[in-house]
Amino acid sequence: METPTPAINCAEACVNGCVLGEKCPNREYIQAASKFIHDTPMDKLLEIAADSVQKRFLASLERDRLNLPPQD
Repeated sequence: METPTPAINCAEACVNGCVLGEKCPNREYIQAASKFIHDTPMDKLLEIAADSVQKRFLASLERDRLNLPPQD
């Protein structure tokens, strides 16, 4: 009988790499993410990152304006 995979917060527990290895519930996404990174030109990856930073910054300004608690 196989032991169940423990519930962990991957964003915290796996900052230095996956701690569950083959039992990781997110393994199905690894291949797709690797393919996306490999197939996408660096300029496009940088554009995506810059857009993300801008969106988070604008959302932060809006939260501050509305005096809402920060979201992580």
